[in-house]
Amino acid sequence: MGKQLHDHICEEHIFSSIFNKYSKDLHNFLYYKFGDLLNPKDKVQEAFIKLWENCSKISPDKAKSFLFTTGNNLMLNEVAHQKVVLKHQQTKPKSYTNENPEFLMQENQYMEKLQKALSNLSEAQRVAFLMNRVEGKRFKEIAEILDISTKAVEKRIYGALEKLRQEIKEL
Repeated sequence: MGKQLHDHICEEHIFSSIFNKYSKDLHNFLYYKFGDLLNPKDKVQEAFIKLWENCSKISPDKAKSFLFTTGNNLMLNEVAHQKVVLKHQQTKPKSYTNENPEFLMQENQYMEKLQKALSNLSEAQRVAFLMNRVEGKRFKEIAEILDISTKAVEKRIYGALEKLRQEIKEL
């Protein structure tokens, strides 16, 4: 018993013996509970990775409990993810519009002009502009990400807007 206090899962031979002892049982548990579609083999591997990452915090006598709890949670997360995927797959995109063909043609032409105008911006202007207008980031956030001043961000976005206005009269 005194020796076990000094043993750590971080030691390769102990981790290896835990793997050999529990991996098949954990796989079977996950397979029987959730089936083969959710890749129980992968979840066994992920559970052992998590055990290795936390090896200094878990004693060898708690390893089995940790592995089975982690494996079960990983499978439950996968089930929840698959439900979301299924929900989105069942949502059918709208295949009709109320717009007339002329409007749709003008919209396509406008989008082509916009894409061309965006491609004509300098990379610095395009990055700052899209981070602001598409991602909704504030000037300060963009400045931190790009490691530049807020004034530089303002100048880049202002310059991008000016160029876009010149190239696309509809803006």
